Amino acid sequence: MKLATYKDGSRDGQLVVVSRDLGMAHYATGSAHTLQQALDDWNFIAPQLHDLYLALNQGRARHAFPFEAERCMAPLPRAFQWAVADAYAGHLDPAGKPVSAGLPRLRQGAGDAFLGSRDEMLVQDGAWAADFGAGLAVVAGDLPAGSSPAQALESIRLLMLANDWCLRGRQADASADVSAVVQAWPATAFGPVAVTLDELGAAWQRGRLKLPLQVELNGRPLGACDAGEACFDFGQLLAQLCRTRALGSGTVLGSGPVCGPAREVEGRPEWPGGCGSITQQRAIETLQGSPALTPYLEDGDVIRLEVKGRDGRSLFGTLAQTLVASS
Repeated sequence: MKLATYKDGSRDGQLVVVSRDLGMAHYATGSAHTLQQALDDWNFIAPQLHDLYLALNQGRARHAFPFEAERCMAPLPRAFQWAVADAYAGHLDPAGKPVSAGLPRLRQGAGDAFLGSRDEMLVQDGAWAADFGAGLAVVAGDLPAGSSPAQALESIRLLMLANDWCLRGRQADASADVSAVVQAWPATAFGPVAVTLDELGAAWQRGRLKLPLQVELNGRPLGACDAGEACFDFGQLLAQLCRTRALGSGTVLGSGPVCGPAREVEGRPEWPGGCGSITQQRAIETLQGSPALTPYLEDGDVIRLEVKGRDGRSLFGTLAQTLVASS
């Protein structure tokens, strides 16, 4: 099923069930007012939401209304825990070298105020070099400390589209200003709709989504990154996160920017499908000897992310954000 959260003036919004084609929606208040409420009692509430989802898809939901992505908050507007991994080879190693050995790196983030799919990326200083981060994220249920990757996979409730954007200029200041480590990562944005794994069908394989993540900047395609090229699956990532501590229902874990490994073409490294961030793209351009590097985001730039299923339909809806610099 597909779930979203509409703005209603509260911090956690109002949970709605969305049809498979993203055309219609229905309030879920008969089962749960918020997504966190549904996650806390998932085994009881999820079947009720699924029944409503079936009725909505079959045109039997009496109080259905047209779905509007513009009214959406993040599917889970705030989380008890938000962390991000570096799951992709292109992010871990710009040269595209294998990174099968070792453990995935994790970064703890702030999950108290996620952005919706149409919320602006606000930057106080245009010189901070804003960069998008096109990736995925899972929402997990309760998971005991020390759980195995297989157990972790079973705990996944929902999959979301994410823009884990950052300020590369603040990252560069970290050696002189320890606060920059935190300030470099503003609130992450999520696509309008979260989906359960059964919606993915054969595209969900061993904890990876085998579909392209399409990226556009100001209407210009930057590629279609293969989300299935992750070096670590979400079961491995969650198991790493809960290695020494239990995870509570509603924990959100991001994949980091999507980028596949390099292929050698005529003796030179090539990255089919593009990259999930400008930093990755600049690293590639540097390796290939490009005389000019792709600039970071500027005031008014619009980043657009989308994943389409094998039937051609948008899976999570479109995440479309505008960078707004106040100086």
